[in-house]
Amino acid sequence: MSTVTASELLSAFEACLRHRRGLSENTARAYVGDIEKLATFLDPEAPADDVLRDVTLADLRAWLGHMADEGKSRTTLARRGASARAFFAWAHEDGHIDSNPAARLASARPARTLPEVLSIPDVLSMLRVAQLRADDGDAIRIRDWAMAELLYATGMRVGELCGSDLGDIDLDERLVRVTGKGDKQRVIPFGTPAAGAVTAWIERGRPQCVEPHTDAALFLGRRGHRVDQRQVREVVHQLAALAGVPDVAPHALRHSAATHLLTRGSDLRSVQEVLGHASLATTQRYTHVSAERLRAAYQLAHPRA
Repeated sequence: MSTVTASELLSAFEACLRHRRGLSENTARAYVGDIEKLATFLDPEAPADDVLRDVTLADLRAWLGHMADEGKSRTTLARRGASARAFFAWAHEDGHIDSNPAARLASARPARTLPEVLSIPDVLSMLRVAQLRADDGDAIRIRDWAMAELLYATGMRVGELCGSDLGDIDLDERLVRVTGKGDKQRVIPFGTPAAGAVTAWIERGRPQCVEPHTDAALFLGRRGHRVDQRQVREVVHQLAALAGVPDVAPHALRHSAATHLLTRGSDLRSVQEVLGHASLATTQRYTHVSAERLRAAYQLAHPRA
């Protein structure tokens, strides 16, 4: 390995992931965090650059095996294996190490679980509760209603919602521009209910939260800072509890939007564009959800099922 420190090496690796491979900031940081975990697992006392210089294929297999024994999910194992392959391939190509120990590291296949999806009545119940709570004029309750409506209407990711600015929303055309993974932008339409909720937030709720330090963020906390993903998760959990529907994470609203679009006749390519999936294969997961629901309905209703 070259004489650079582990910190310098990981910073260079993160920069490569962001700028050469076009990964998002969160994904790049996750990859770097995986390599830091690898170094700690192999020798928590030694300097990370010394540890990473001497990694072998057996070390990598032991690391993944240890995580499997701990009960880590197949998805986590697949992601961390991918991190190791990406890091050591990059380090070898850039001359930081003499050989690539991950060249023959087998790829764990992530578990093919179906996305968590709410029924249309359950989603509508959540949104109705959010709207009723906003009737008292409280800025945060108006915001919560607008965020829930926009998440379901667009199928956008929570990070995309939190990163949206005022200038990204066009209420006249009912369009929102979002920046997704790899800093790729797309424009998503939304309907009249979401437009009404977002208008109420911009005109009546947001002005109550603006402070001197407030930037152009679309959604704010009570102290004027841009809303974060933790706050959005808390909102969705709270609305689900109040509506008496299954407890879900915000991502379930994205899954639900995609499934409901397909169930009601939207084509797969259009849903791919809405969700911002790089691969159509990712979007095809939702066809399985629709098929499962159809099968369940058939078995309940058909006299010769």
